[in-house]
Amino acid sequence: MSRDRSRGVRSPSHQPYVLTCRYRTEQKDYEQCLTWIKPSFLWMMYRCGWGEKADQETVLAVEIDRDGFDWALRQACLSHFDPDEHPDRGAWQRELRGSPARVQWDPERDLRLRPLSYRSLQLGLSGEASRRYADEWTVAIRDVTPLAREIRARVRSGEAAAAAALLPEERPYPAPEGTPGLGRVS
Repeated sequence: MSRDRSRGVRSPSHQPYVLTCRYRTEQKDYEQCLTWIKPSFLWMMYRCGWGEKADQETVLAVEIDRDGFDWALRQACLSHFDPDEHPDRGAWQRELRGSPARVQWDPERDLRLRPLSYRSLQLGLSGEASRRYADEWTVAIRDVTPLAREIRARVRSGEAAAAAALLPEERPYPAPEGTPGLGRVS
């Protein structure tokens, strides 16, 4: 999900799905760690280096239920203190401790993974939200590693138009009222 003033909030086609990297580490209790939903394909490619970073070689598209995604957004707080949204740092810290989800807005990326002028949503899940994501909201999981590698190969060989044609479709997504930081991203 990304946002700019002219294009609005965006997410992949169909129900929102999540791009994630599979880490080759010991299995963790998902209720104790943060799971990050990254609905922007290119932002995820930036994060995992097109699936070439160590321990991030597998890229999965996880389709999740829209009601679950919206629930997480409604329960979320910003991942950082913002004096325009919080009366003081202590209030933000209390909200963060009590929230099962957090929102972070990072610069969207182009095909060469350079930052763009607008931002993409990253949604971190913990506790109840992480459990619901794993047990209730997941609709489908697809390995998109081959797609990531094909797009990257075309970018490297100078075939930007061909690479762009392979990108998953992303379209406006109606974020629920009250999504943290939504009014400030540009």
